[in-house]
Amino acid sequence: MNISQQRASVDDRARPRARGTERSLARRAELIAIGRRLFSDRSYDALSMDDIARHAHVAKGLIYYYFQSKRGYYLAIVQDSVADLVDFAAREAELPQLDRVHRTIEGYLRYAEHNQAAYRTIVSGGVGFDTEVQAIRDGVREAIVETIADGAYGTREMAPVARVGLLGWVCAVEGATLDWIDRPALSRETMRELLVKTLGGTLRAIEEMEPSHRAPAPARRDG
Repeated sequence: MNISQQRASVDDRARPRARGTERSLARRAELIAIGRRLFSDRSYDALSMDDIARHAHVAKGLIYYYFQSKRGYYLAIVQDSVADLVDFAAREAELPQLDRVHRTIEGYLRYAEHNQAAYRTIVSGGVGFDTEVQAIRDGVREAIVETIADGAYGTREMAPVARVGLLGWVCAVEGATLDWIDRPALSRETMRELLVKTLGGTLRAIEEMEPSHRAPAPARRDG
């Protein structure tokens, strides 16, 4: 058997495994999608594994097979939800600066509004003091900070005062958003505009302390 024949033989043996892997990934993604719907308005403690299996119309063992535990399943759901949030925030890099900021904050608020239980878990810790959930939350904060910096300054590299200033704004956004989804007295559009304007104040304060980080023109017009 020559090398080409050997390679073809290996490829033939690999194809069923590849198809099996694709089916496995698709099945896992389907279970995560089901979990996202289940946990969208329910807390972690509100659903047992029996409840989850019944809603998903699968054997409980299948969930254990893919995720090892309820906690593993929940973390996978949160990570998948966060990936959507971060991906949305990072899109449309060619938009003008103000439009990018609006889009980022709009996506953030829309996610919180439609995934309230998961959002509360991300920003407040969720399952007790879970270090993995905390790490997910910290990752979201850093991603939002970098996205805002990229829109404001054209780079994700920041002086320490800029990073801390933007991080403080993101933490304030979390608190305001938690209050907003609990007591939605403001429309999403009004909430977005409020957060955009407070961001403008933060950017101006950063410039005062670090002149190399000039606030973009939209923030200056707010001054």
